[in-house]
Amino acid sequence: MGNWTDKELLEKFRHPETRNYGFNLIVQTYNQRVYWHVRRMVIDHDDSNDLTQDIFIKIWNGLDGFNEDSKLFTWIYRIATNECITFLNKKRKRFFIPIINIENELSHSLESSTHYTGDEIQLKLQKALLTLPEKQRLVFNMKYFDELKYEEIAEITGTSVGALKASYHLASKKIEEILNKD
Repeated sequence: MGNWTDKELLEKFRHPETRNYGFNLIVQTYNQRVYWHVRRMVIDHDDSNDLTQDIFIKIWNGLDGFNEDSKLFTWIYRIATNECITFLNKKRKRFFIPIINIENELSHSLESSTHYTGDEIQLKLQKALLTLPEKQRLVFNMKYFDELKYEEIAEITGTSVGALKASYHLASKKIEEILNKD
């Protein structure tokens, strides 16, 4: 397959004869990163798979309007992030679950999942992450797991770098407290 630049991927997508091939390359390039970004937010494997497919449908539908003001990756992550937040909000409303209890449901889903392959320490970390407010969890995931720079996260979330640093710091402290408690 090879490593393609965003410019090359977009050129393939925008050319009528290579449009489908170009989109397949975009999916191959970003699918795994998007899936894991989604999975860390919504926890459940099946929901993550479904949501990842929905995200790539949105990308397909919106790619003609992508004006390259940001990196393709950043634009894709913004779509994925917004879809995760929308999904979690709908899930809360659909089941009339208070915000506090959705994390309990996700934690139980994590424990009982046959798709979770992490060890006990990773499980503790994931459960600790579920105690964080949504925004802190999102920032922590993007900084810690995805290793994004604050500037990239700011572009994805539309939040200032200073606010992101504060969110990450608070999230790290809360996680540290939870992990040291046990």
